[in-house]
Amino acid sequence: MQPLPQDPYMLLSYVNMKLRDAYPSLAALCDDLGADEGALCSALAAIGYTYDEQRNAFV
Repeated sequence: MQPLPQDPYMLLSYVNMKLRDAYPSLAALCDDLGADEGALCSALAAIGYTYDEQRNAFV
């Protein structure tokens, strides 16, 4: 398994692509990739993005 990108903008792009193409929810993505959902949300909140459950994307 490949580690998640450390750069927040690369992380945003990677996570949104995975959510769009492969996962029905953030919880499913985090479970499958072994990622900490809280840490992921915090990292993206630091650059102004929050998870929108309806869109299944960080916006």
